[in-house]
Amino acid sequence: MHELSIASSLINICLEKAAENNAAKIINVKIKIGKLSGVEVHYLKEAFDVVKAGTLAENCSFEYILQDIVVFCEACQKESVLKENIFKCPLCQNKEIQVIDGEDLFLMNLEFEK
Repeated sequence: MHELSIASSLINICLEKAAENNAAKIINVKIKIGKLSGVEVHYLKEAFDVVKAGTLAENCSFEYILQDIVVFCEACQKESVLKENIFKCPLCQNKEIQVIDGEDLFLMNLEFEK
């Protein structure tokens, strides 16, 4: 379960940012998880609950946005969203596409209390 190491890294980043801002506690953490990131949201949430215990983030809420797979088609020169894991342009059916969003995990927002 690599979600535990991701949660641990995430809490470390949050705590580092809290210290930089002289925060008394972390109120909310919001992340964006790409559908191709390989991260299971349920397991990440559980792991985050474990690693935040006893920290400034102990009582913080955890929000996430599940990012669709966004591709750019070389043939029709348009961006579109893949509804399924069929890697071809949903507009023109060309297979020469580039994934431009939906592969990563990002910390989007961090809310502190001073």
